Amino acid sequence: MAMNARIVGNGEITLVLSHGFGTSQEIWEYVIPELSRRYKLLLFDWSFSSAADSQPAATDISYAGLANDLISLLDEMKMKGVVFIGHSLAGMVGCLASVHRPELFSYLVLVAASPRLVFLHSYG
Repeated sequence: MAMNARIVGNGEITLVLSHGFGTSQEIWEYVIPELSRRYKLLLFDWSFSSAADSQPAATDISYAGLANDLISLLDEMKMKGVVFIGHSLAGMVGCLASVHRPELFSYLVLVAASPRLVFLHSYG
């Protein structure tokens, strides 16, 4: 499966747990047992993570590129209306993805995300 994606739990609502730069899906380790009792969880590793299946060239990593990766993953998993929980950089990637494909997301939960980063890197 792409991006080391895995599903845990089996609730009706799907939470997508998305880690920030310099980490991996392992940052969610302590919340998975509790959340998986009530929700279906989609966990994955971004291409920049040391845990990713393959490492892209540095030029492949951009907010737009990561947003496209997220959209592709949700399409591959046939998921719509997810609750996206994004930490740091991933929060802003989720925002961009939701602008392009709003039907994929029902809610965005941003944890320590900075809109300034997206604005500077995406528009100037």
